Amino acid sequence: MTDDKVKRRLTTVLCADVHGYSRLMGADEAGTLGTLRRYRTAIQGLVERHDGRIVNTWGDAVIAEFASVVEAVQCAVEIQQETSSPSSDPPHARQMRFRIGINLGDVMVDGSDIFGDGVNIAARLQELAEPGGVVISAPVYDQVHNKLSLGFDCLGPQQMKNVAPVTSYRVTMGGGAVGRHGFPADQSAPPQAGAVAASQSAAQQTSDRSGPSPWMGSISDQFANLPRPITAMLTLSGFLILINVFTGLHRIWFHWPVAALLFTGILLTVLRHGPPSDRDERRRRP
Repeated sequence: MTDDKVKRRLTTVLCADVHGYSRLMGADEAGTLGTLRRYRTAIQGLVERHDGRIVNTWGDAVIAEFASVVEAVQCAVEIQQETSSPSSDPPHARQMRFRIGINLGDVMVDGSDIFGDGVNIAARLQELAEPGGVVISAPVYDQVHNKLSLGFDCLGPQQMKNVAPVTSYRVTMGGGAVGRHGFPADQSAPPQAGAVAASQSAAQQTSDRSGPSPWMGSISDQFANLPRPITAMLTLSGFLILINVFTGLHRIWFHWPVAALLFTGILLTVLRHGPPSDRDERRRRP
C-alpha cells in the first residue's frame, strides 16, 4: 500500500446555493454580496450547531458534510426557516432564497475537501429543489423518514447531468415544501398520507356545510337503541302522519291510530321484557 492511496468515507453531503444569484448580482452587486455574507455566517452557525462542517464555498454555493443524516436534514430545514424569515433581512434588502440538496454517499477525501459522486449527486439534487426548498436522495430518506416530524413527497427517479438517475424526495413541513409561506401547520407524512389528509379535510368541510347532521346522527343513534316493537310502531306512525299530511290537513285523523299503535308497542315491550324493576331483579339473580 502506498501513501497516496485514495481515502474514502461515507458521509452526508449538503449542498446549497442561491436561486437567481446572477440576476441579484446584476441588480445590486454590493447589496447582494452583503446579504450573502450575512446568510453564510448564519448557515455556518447552524451547521456547527448540528455537528457538521463547511467543506467548501465558491461563488454563491456552500458545501457541508455531517456525520449524522438526521442532523443534516434538520440543519437544512433550519437554514430555510432562517433565510426565509422576513425578519432576517434589514429594511429594503433584496430577498435571497436558497435551494438545498442532501445526499448520503461515499466520497473521496483530499485533506479537508471531499470529491466524488456523493458530492455531485448532492449538487444535482440542489438544482431540483425549489427556492426555499430541500430535496434529498433515497438513502437519506431511508434514514430519516421515521425519525423526523416532516413530510416527504417522492419525485421518483430523476435524470441528472453526468450522474445515474437518482430517486429523490422533496422535504415538506407545515403542509407544503420547506421554506414556503402561507401553509397551515400540520405534521406531514408520506405522499399517500397527504392525499388522505386532503380527502378528510374535504369531507369535514362538506360536513360543516351540510347543516344539522350532528343532531340528526344523535337522533338516529337513539332511535336504533329503542326496543323493536317501539321502533316498528314509531315507523308505522310516521307513515300514517305523512299520509294524513299529503291527503290534506282539513281532516286530522292520524292521532287515533298513532295512539293505538304506540300503546300496543309499549304493551308488547313490557310483556316481552317485563317492567324495569323485574329486569333489574333478574340481572341481579345468580
